[in-house]
Amino acid sequence: MTSLKPNMPLRVLVSPKALPELESLLSQEAKLSVQLMNSAEQNPGAQFDVALISRDVTATSTKQKIIPATQAFYDLLLNSSELKWVQIHSAGADRQIYLDLMKRGVTISGSSGVNAAIVMQNAIAGILMLARKFPQMQKAQTEHRWDPLIHYPLPQDLSDQTAVIVGRGPIGDSIAKTLQVFGVKTISVGFNAALKEKQQSVGDAIHISQLHQVLPQGQWLVLACPLSDLTRGLIDHSAINLLPNGAYIINIARGEIIHEPDLITALHSKKLGGAYLDVFVSEPLDPASPLWDMENVIVTPHSAGHSAGNEQRVLELFVKNLHLFAQGQVLKNQIAS
Repeated sequence: MTSLKPNMPLRVLVSPKALPELESLLSQEAKLSVQLMNSAEQNPGAQFDVALISRDVTATSTKQKIIPATQAFYDLLLNSSELKWVQIHSAGADRQIYLDLMKRGVTISGSSGVNAAIVMQNAIAGILMLARKFPQMQKAQTEHRWDPLIHYPLPQDLSDQTAVIVGRGPIGDSIAKTLQVFGVKTISVGFNAALKEKQQSVGDAIHISQLHQVLPQGQWLVLACPLSDLTRGLIDHSAINLLPNGAYIINIARGEIIHEPDLITALHSKKLGGAYLDVFVSEPLDPASPLWDMENVIVTPHSAGHSAGNEQRVLELFVKNLHLFAQGQVLKNQIAS
């Protein structure tokens, strides 16, 4: 896998921010021979074997809007002919830079599971806030208006409701387990072909091809799956109309999984009771988007996975993968091209 020069250290490109923390971790790894290269000191054309894209590298960049500092790091990657592997801080690898590198034969490994607990907490927070009408009460707070829930149809108990969770990775599974603590029935939707042969039942896993069959049961539709040709535009007018009236959508996956105009229409018409959205088709979300001002929508700026602890966990995963890479083994969370 590596085809590295014998007895030569692995040349690793790393950001100035991540460098000291990584250096500290590597000081405890006697079996690894590594040369860390500060990205701020390199010019396009610099050669290295491995690169770490830590959270600070992408910073506030999105797929649609790349800030200069992020682009400078990308340019180093694109101009290194000897680059063989890139470790990224996110679980998904749908940014164009990763797709371009994979086409060139560069191995990409993600960080699936590293931030699963944090993303799960955000999803659960969104569900609880919507279930308990917090957006409505927060609006009243900003207006200094005492507006008890007793003035309205009272919110339904969360227990005994059903959540359809698309995605059976670390995030989707942890969301399902946590919701079950609140008495919520869960239907997990996966992509493994073996699920097609499995008998479907409430609380069990089903294949994505059966999604439309279970949507009528879901007061909550939670999206926790990767973006792919199969999931792009998955939740459109036809899917939304199958949900019970007043259902809620939670999206902590990728914005492109939802057909956004159809979502907005369903929210306006009250077909949907509300939504918690951390991701959007185009990011940053357009200031003119009606989603910003809807009383039944919680908008967060693609921040569900952000946590101080994640940075250390990504570095620890990277060091484990460095050992595997040096030995020519398959990397943990290696992403298929």
